Amino acid sequence: MSISPILILGGTGQIGRFTSQALRKRYPDLPLLIGSRTRQKAEQVASALLHAEAVVIDPHVDDLGLGERPIAAVAVLYSDERLSSLRYAHARGIPHLGISTGLYEVAPEVAIHMQRPAAAAMVLGYEWLVGATTIATLTAAKSYARVDGISIGALVDEEDWGGPAVTEDFERFAAVISSVLARRDGAFVWRKSDDASFAFRAIDGKKLTAAGFSTIDIAGLAAATGARDIQFGIGTGVSSSRRAGGAKSTEIIIELSGVDRSGTEVRSRHAVFHPGGAAPLTALGICMVLERLVGLDGKPATQPGLLFPYQILDHDEYLERLIQEGGRLMELPLA
Repeated sequence: MSISPILILGGTGQIGRFTSQALRKRYPDLPLLIGSRTRQKAEQVASALLHAEAVVIDPHVDDLGLGERPIAAVAVLYSDERLSSLRYAHARGIPHLGISTGLYEVAPEVAIHMQRPAAAAMVLGYEWLVGATTIATLTAAKSYARVDGISIGALVDEEDWGGPAVTEDFERFAAVISSVLARRDGAFVWRKSDDASFAFRAIDGKKLTAAGFSTIDIAGLAAATGARDIQFGIGTGVSSSRRAGGAKSTEIIIELSGVDRSGTEVRSRHAVFHPGGAAPLTALGICMVLERLVGLDGKPATQPGLLFPYQILDHDEYLERLIQEGGRLMELPLA
């Protein structure tokens, strides 16, 4: 199948490198454009990949400096304050995935989509690790007749904070907004300081404190499950694998409460684990979203719309690919 190249903006960063490597491994002949504002960095990454080209991006011009060359899909892996990549893609009917927008920054992007909703698929990839959290939570919730509460604690190993773009995102979020979104008794609320923190236990049982974090997972999971209480927080420390003497990993602890098919009140704990850390798990989601947007998997390309990753990805396939990378979704003992 002949296809136009996929443009990866921020392709020289840690997540960008993992993403391009994942795409190349699965699709050896897929053409890639590694976009950067620095040619030397882009060429360094592109030269290590077959069928890859370095391109210098100019966010101040409508065509990003790309002229009229055909593009199959655009993935932007950093905060695009000008929304240059989205405007470029939307004007040309090209599917677009962004992963770095804060919850409070969504409105300008949604407004662009609303002007021409039939132009192309636009994926709000701001979920924690691009689908890892929501797909795992929705899978774990299948045994419930009604989900009442969802508490998610993301454990970020202190050696696994990623590159400059990730740091920049968190610094921007912290500087702009001091409250944290949650859902309590069916209402969306903004929590402050200590009220936004909660305790959770890692895979090995270690107790940690999660600082509340405003992620779009909360809105998506509320809509998908109807849960009346949802909170999300990030805990920084030593991952369970490193405490056991191994390498760093990433963990997402999911605690559910509700009612099962027999009408009995139940609780359960689950964990998403990836041995490589946050970046390769993020890259897995990006790779699979791009596959679906342009139909690389042999299925029809994604139709125009405003979408979350969990709405376009096959959940079983995602979890199988997670296993192939050495990760897994597991059930944990109740704390």
